[in-house]
Amino acid sequence: MRNRIFRSALLLVLSVSLALGCLSSPALALSEDQRLLSEVWRIVDRAYVDDTFNHQNWWLVRQKALQQPINNREQAYAAIQKMLMSLDDPFTRLLKPDQYRSLQTNTSGELTGVGLQITQDNPNTELRVIAPIEGSPAEKAGIKPRDRILKINGYPTPKLTLDEAAERMRGPSGSKVTLTIAPETDADKAQDILLVRDRISLNPVYADLRVEDNQQKIGYIRLSQFNANASAEVSSAIKRLESQGADAYVLDLRSNPGGLLQSGIEIARLWLAEGTVVYTVNRNGIQDSFTAEGQSLTTDPLVVLVNQGTASASEILAGALQDNGRAQLIGERTFGKGLIQSLFNLSDGSGLAVTIAKYETPNHHDINRQGIVPDVIVPLEVITRDEIATVADRQYQAAVEVLTHKAVVAGAA
Repeated sequence: MRNRIFRSALLLVLSVSLALGCLSSPALALSEDQRLLSEVWRIVDRAYVDDTFNHQNWWLVRQKALQQPINNREQAYAAIQKMLMSLDDPFTRLLKPDQYRSLQTNTSGELTGVGLQITQDNPNTELRVIAPIEGSPAEKAGIKPRDRILKINGYPTPKLTLDEAAERMRGPSGSKVTLTIAPETDADKAQDILLVRDRISLNPVYADLRVEDNQQKIGYIRLSQFNANASAEVSSAIKRLESQGADAYVLDLRSNPGGLLQSGIEIARLWLAEGTVVYTVNRNGIQDSFTAEGQSLTTDPLVVLVNQGTASASEILAGALQDNGRAQLIGERTFGKGLIQSLFNLSDGSGLAVTIAKYETPNHHDINRQGIVPDVIVPLEVITRDEIATVADRQYQAAVEVLTHKAVVAGAA
């Protein structure tokens, strides 16, 4: 009897081994397009933040994807996109070669289009506005953070990925696109907005010195995006305002949708002499941290302005300054994007964005979908672009009030 059981077990092992051999052997004969799909699968397998892969067997997902007809590059892209959609993560996505080039251009400092930063809560859902870029056609048309984009030129946005939607909104300067926009809480108020695309300057920093009634000099710095130029521009602005005798600062991060993680960390270090800037938590729960270990450019009192369009790298910066006691935050609860993506080059010139980690503030606050609550909550009434940081701007006036009454802690010496 025992021998019979042993022989049965041996046959079972052999049959499983043969079956595994059958599964693995076709990999030797994969086509170029199938190899591209496998390349994407391997990157996600190694790097994705969720090691359950949305509670599914990631190996079987690959096997099912390879069973589809993949006879050309477009079929490969379609199979890859379907495979990634199973993760239920709109930020982990394939970027076709033209989309990848556009994204690289965006973070380097220039683009042409309507000037909207967008997000998607889940695949196959409507788009939401993170923030319009300052001075863009979208901002001039009155599009606001958290507005919903229902259609692009009449095409429903739930049928589009983030990058497909962005591609439809981009175009040559002077061309037109119609967006169907609704407020976040009222789809019945949807309206069509005709926008004329334009070249959008991404110079991320505006700065000047204001002298208040009590003769206190306040350096005002507005940061609109964390692109490759942002850290150097903010550094230059602080040094110039210091040379002009600034006594205190207002850093305006309102409607700043984020950008490059490293840029946010570098700018935090301009204000912090020491302390943790941000923690990152990967799929194994291992925390990495970025710290300030040098000399800050100023220890003058600081207030940071935030609103519902303050997102991602902006929240890293705001959270670092708040948790380290370097600044008070004034305004509204921030957007709540606490996931970190990394870009990977693929062999055919396309790219892959993968969510590799989440971040936490120095006090271990996970802001994803929650945002950061300001120290002083001041709702912002509708104002024009020209009224930003003027007497008509309630949030800015609240910051000035705090600074002129010296109710904010200066940076550590």
